[in-house]
Amino acid sequence: MFGYRISSIFIAALIPFAAAAAQLEPTSINAADYDELGSGDQIQPAIIKAQILLDRADFSPGEIDGRHSARLDQAIAAFAERHGLPVDTGWSRSFWLALTSSVTGPVITEYSLTRDDLKGPFVQLPAKMEDMRSFRQLGFSNAREALAEKFHISEELLARLNPDASFSEAGERILVPDVLTDRSPGIAARIDVDKDRQTVRAYSAQNELIAFFPASVGSDDKPSPSGTLKVKLIESDPSYHYNPRYQFKEIGIQKPFDLKPGPNNPLGTTWIALSKPGYGIHGTSEPSLVGKSASHGCVRLTNWDARRLAGMLTKGIPVNFKQRSEARTAFGAY
Repeated sequence: MFGYRISSIFIAALIPFAAAAAQLEPTSINAADYDELGSGDQIQPAIIKAQILLDRADFSPGEIDGRHSARLDQAIAAFAERHGLPVDTGWSRSFWLALTSSVTGPVITEYSLTRDDLKGPFVQLPAKMEDMRSFRQLGFSNAREALAEKFHISEELLARLNPDASFSEAGERILVPDVLTDRSPGIAARIDVDKDRQTVRAYSAQNELIAFFPASVGSDDKPSPSGTLKVKLIESDPSYHYNPRYQFKEIGIQKPFDLKPGPNNPLGTTWIALSKPGYGIHGTSEPSLVGKSASHGCVRLTNWDARRLAGMLTKGIPVNFKQRSEARTAFGAY
């Protein structure tokens, strides 16, 4: 019912190559205007700008990576719904004008590293969940991973923006998305979890869509619940308890165990327990996989989206699980 961390060694190995590619200039992102989507998997300044602005508007694209994806399309559709645009708006000039018309200031800004950014503790975690039992904290592997999560950005894109950065000295200045804000989208009256589209939507008491998040929602082996549940508990920095009755195929031992808190805990940094025992909404150690891979029945968001959603909730708020068809989406395995 819960997510788990996989080894990111192969991803980390690719980052130096990405950093060696042409640097993305902040001026090209800050001044980006509407542009047609490129072919393939290329990073585009206009997409980076749109992802940052959607994040700031509480219509999360997930991890900011500068690439076109289904998660971006879903965030655009939710933004269009909130702003009264046609349902088929998509990536278009009309969407761009609605998103950017009131924007002032840059979307990429300079940030000076602090001692807190660098103090850790940083740990190298094993790939298997049961091998994490002896760790006192399931922290980030290094400062770059911590900074990527702090600013909602992929490690690859952070490296592209800062090809010469060491991410190791207090006072070092780096380029990051301007996404840190104290503004709250408000208090939600209900949450809708779309099991087909793998999304979470928050609505006000006036039935207005006030926030949107991409999600990983269940799997064929471990489907999410159906019907309406309620928020039972909201917990920051949760510990994780594994019960053998969950029967996770990737767990090699048949006895219960506990894992300490941390951003790379299977529950991430936030646990929103629901009224069906063992099920909830939570963060993840792998933000790049949200909406792309299966969960163990729970609803998995990026850590920053899970924290944002938790700030909108109180106990007893209904969470509606919706599914338009019996067919399940096929997901890649962890």
